[in-house]
Amino acid sequence: MDFLVQMVGSRPIEMVAVACGLLNVLLIIRRSMWNYPFGFLMVVLYAKIFYDYQLYSDALLQVYFFFIQIYGVWCWLQGQGDDGRIRVRYLPRQHYAAYLLLTLAGWLALSSLMSHFTDAAYPYWDGAIAALSVLAQFLMSRRHVESWYLWITVDVLAIGLFAARDLTPTAALYGVFLVLAVLGMVQWQRASRRAAVAEVA
Repeated sequence: MDFLVQMVGSRPIEMVAVACGLLNVLLIIRRSMWNYPFGFLMVVLYAKIFYDYQLYSDALLQVYFFFIQIYGVWCWLQGQGDDGRIRVRYLPRQHYAAYLLLTLAGWLALSSLMSHFTDAAYPYWDGAIAALSVLAQFLMSRRHVESWYLWITVDVLAIGLFAARDLTPTAALYGVFLVLAVLGMVQWQRASRRAAVAEVA
């Protein structure tokens, strides 16, 4: 208990970011537009946190998240169903290779830059999380089920990185994110199947 009190009291900004992150993901799973206010606040807070902890790839990633969420708001508004929830879909398989190759190239380029020109901690580990997150957030903005597969991978990598940097609340948050990502994947898969059945009917 003393550990929890000390953890919360010493880093209130991180705890607010954690709370926003949980609300954001829970609302995404429900396919609710209301995820976005919490998402915007979360990325602003984490941009500062990651910069302070020399996780520069992740700090830059929050800037990307902020702007891609603006795009996401537009995409989700276009994809709302009659029940107010967004309609989800699968990414055409012919696009898989191109997206993965671009992500690999982005990871190597970003990690190399961070390794050579900054004092970044764990540049390749951090860079992998950043590159995969870029693709995951883009696919989520586009309402693709596959975004959850990427988030599961990101969460596994992030738990280890943030624990190594003593960002204990954030590492714990990503443990919860991992569970929620699996739940989100299942929920979006079911929603996609129901939509396909409804279209056939």
